[in-house]
Amino acid sequence: MKMTLGKRMGESFFVPFRFGVLIVLLFLVQEVFRIDLAFLGIFPMKIKFLHGVLFSPLIHGNVLHLISNLIPFLVLGTSLYFFYDKVADRVILQCYLFTNLIVWFAGRPYFHIGASGLVYGLAFFMISLGIFRGTVKSIIISFITIFLYGGIIYGVLPTDKKISWESHLAGTAVGIVSAFQVSRKRKISSF
Repeated sequence: MKMTLGKRMGESFFVPFRFGVLIVLLFLVQEVFRIDLAFLGIFPMKIKFLHGVLFSPLIHGNVLHLISNLIPFLVLGTSLYFFYDKVADRVILQCYLFTNLIVWFAGRPYFHIGASGLVYGLAFFMISLGIFRGTVKSIIISFITIFLYGGIIYGVLPTDKKISWESHLAGTAVGIVSAFQVSRKRKISSF
């Protein structure tokens, strides 16, 4: 039985939406109760802050930080599940965990928070898959991602000491490696 486009879009939005709701709820708790949850971030090479590998992408410092990560995550995450549903869970997990582990091992000694590493991982996955896979579909998706988010390339370089460029660089690397791994699979989409 064929799935309608609307139903497929709804199912593709499900995982990113739930993750987005969790991020917004934690931000609201932080704002309403005036609690700084940055201690849940990644503080590199400190065992007592290893939990940041799991919680860092859920914590954001202000509304602009939240929006600048949430909107691209929802777009890229939904696109990932829509076009590459058979590998989407694996890619999200790799971009989430490996990016944060790299930052924990190699980041500057302060708290790193936010989902930007995950966003970079997803964006560079979508871009790189077009290069590695070389199908018409993957190349078109790659070009659309570059058109929408090509400016993030500048965020990989250290420009502002308050921004975790390490998360951006780690997410970029993990996204590219994930795309290379996935490109060798025969079937990555049921669409």
